[in-house]
Amino acid sequence: MIQSSAPKHMLRQIRDIMAMRDEAGPRLQKLVSVIAANMQAQVCSIYLRHSDDSMELWATKGLASEAIHNIKLAPNEGLVGEVARKLSPVHVKNAQEHQAFSFQPETMEQDFISFLGVPILRARRLLGVLVVQDNQERLFSHDAVEALQNVAMVLAEIVASGELLSHEELAGVPVRPLQPLTILGKSVVSGLAMGQAVLFEPHIVGESRIAEDSEVEMTRMLAALDGLRKSLDQLFAGKGHAFGEPTREVMNAYRMFAHDQSWVDRLSKAVSAGLTAEAAVERVRGEYRHRLLRARDPYLRERLHDLEDLTNRLLRHLGGDVALNLPKDTILVARNIGPAELLELDRSKLRGLVLEEGSRTSHAAIVAGAMRLPVVGALPGLLAAISEGNTLLVDAETGSLQIRPDSETKESFIERLRVRQQRRAVFSKFKDKPAISVDGQRVELFLNAGLKIDLPQLETTGADGIGLFRTEFQFLLADQLPKQQQLTELYSDVFKAAADKPVVFRTLDLGGDKVLPYVSHAREPNPALGWRAIRMAMDRPGMFRYQLRALLNAANGKTLRVMFPLVSTVDEFLQAKELLKKEVQRLNRFGHTNLPKELKIGCMIETPAMVWQLDQLLPHTDFISVGANDLLQYFFAADRENIRVSERYDPLHIGAVLMLRQIVDTAKKYNVPVSICGEMAGRRADAALLLALGFRQLSVTASAIGPLKQLVLSLDIRALSNQLNVWLSENNPNLRKKLLAFAKSAKINL
Repeated sequence: MIQSSAPKHMLRQIRDIMAMRDEAGPRLQKLVSVIAANMQAQVCSIYLRHSDDSMELWATKGLASEAIHNIKLAPNEGLVGEVARKLSPVHVKNAQEHQAFSFQPETMEQDFISFLGVPILRARRLLGVLVVQDNQERLFSHDAVEALQNVAMVLAEIVASGELLSHEELAGVPVRPLQPLTILGKSVVSGLAMGQAVLFEPHIVGESRIAEDSEVEMTRMLAALDGLRKSLDQLFAGKGHAFGEPTREVMNAYRMFAHDQSWVDRLSKAVSAGLTAEAAVERVRGEYRHRLLRARDPYLRERLHDLEDLTNRLLRHLGGDVALNLPKDTILVARNIGPAELLELDRSKLRGLVLEEGSRTSHAAIVAGAMRLPVVGALPGLLAAISEGNTLLVDAETGSLQIRPDSETKESFIERLRVRQQRRAVFSKFKDKPAISVDGQRVELFLNAGLKIDLPQLETTGADGIGLFRTEFQFLLADQLPKQQQLTELYSDVFKAAADKPVVFRTLDLGGDKVLPYVSHAREPNPALGWRAIRMAMDRPGMFRYQLRALLNAANGKTLRVMFPLVSTVDEFLQAKELLKKEVQRLNRFGHTNLPKELKIGCMIETPAMVWQLDQLLPHTDFISVGANDLLQYFFAADRENIRVSERYDPLHIGAVLMLRQIVDTAKKYNVPVSICGEMAGRRADAALLLALGFRQLSVTASAIGPLKQLVLSLDIRALSNQLNVWLSENNPNLRKKLLAFAKSAKINL
């Protein structure tokens, strides 16, 4: 059985071997001999993986030396292949009785019965397998398994760094990914970007993994844990900005995890085994990550995000530097990232963001959109495929990422960037020109906004106003309820930036995936259909009225346009409208003189239920705005973020088009202005059809305004509307195909 001091002693011996000036072969042999002796095993072998996933024996103590470099196991062959397949230890008392056993006569291993193999992993990329065997039936102790995993982690860095074997010697072994690779994900924020990869997750290099003095490392670890806990306690008390938007429940989980004795014990044990504090954190991260990824309970899998965030923060506490210094032309690579962390980065050096996870509905995505930062998310295997400094081509138009592209691919992408810049220059030429169609119809193009950094885009895009100002971000990005004065100042700045242009403020759309750290909120099985938006406002009117007062005070003699989100019944709208009027009366009663000169109250049409209540709703509204994203998602009962059903979400399906036409026709009947926002309104083909249906106000992202204006200037709306009526009368299911063919023949800029 391995002694308590053996792991530390073994790591020191490995460090001494690495300091030798011998050739790689003899050092490898000393390495396996040291491991075998410390593990009290007859055999220790190192297998390295080739790019075809076969495994080659590179060093052994105990097996036939002639087998070195002559034994190559096929992918998933034998118990070594089982370790590679599972990416976790395989521990067998009697290997020859195991169903995966594959006898290799050249190794002369017939006398060795017990088997323990652990993967050699670096950044979740398999480099090889480290094996110990014995001639007796035995199970190695839990401590021995951990010790071998620690050695495998150090060995991965030694191999990858080139300290032991040169890149020429390792030809064919995918130590670092070198070949061009394309990963398909999902477009989160549209755009194109080229730059060098910068990993958001700290990584520890090989030479800093073996401790010089374990007591010093333990002191560093305990100090970093203490600093981490204090920062979390401050955050919980409302004094930090570390996490941005977790719920109180999740923040409790953060605190519990940081104080969890089993986590601390695992960290301490790894340090005691001879690892540095940083290496111990990474070692335990890998162990917990593997365990949580296999969990079936979605709540446990969600805790993986807590672990990742805590681990990164603990590593930064250990390093004494929480800031991330970016080189020029950075493409930031992360598993996920919070909105506050993104805002802290130097935007002047940031060209794009790629996320292994991440979706269009995340708060970071919305902040990135405001920063006009191209983002691709849902990229499987991203972190394992990229090394620091790799050239990356981010195509957030198609949702793909090209890693280490060849010269032809890179040149083609550069040309696309050049064309995009030229188009942008063309758009800027008619920035101040009104969007009037070929047949003389005026179209208003409004900006979607939600942050202060959005406001200059009113001027740079030539937008006709702000058609949707999302007011919840100030609540989400703070760790405590914003002061009313802060809200009033922000809304005043919005009015000031808009000057004489109209602004529509959407009241708080919280709940669902947008939850506050300072508001109790139970987990819901289907948050998109749960307690959110106007439902929360009506059940807990305190925060709603708090916001309304800030809006009313900020108007200061201007027209205030307010609309309510996710209304599903007319009664809900009337209740919200009554609350707003009561706030006006209250402020008048207290002598406030800076109230709006005019109040216009609108309703978002985001639920199919409201489409069939428009006759009852419209007599009570000043305007309506169609929230296309949610409306169509609920109409099709298909999540557009879910790759399995996203194809069923088609904005130009005849059923959806007929519903949108019904909204426009009913609004015209009551002479109520109607606008539309959402991704559909920002895509030129979809927008052309919306204009043909009768929409004349589109509210879109800043990057969509120029292309849409170019579309309007080339479009005969009346001709397209007549053609659309024909297609609808034919009950033609393929409207998109018909539309594209019409646009080509009519030379419309789609």
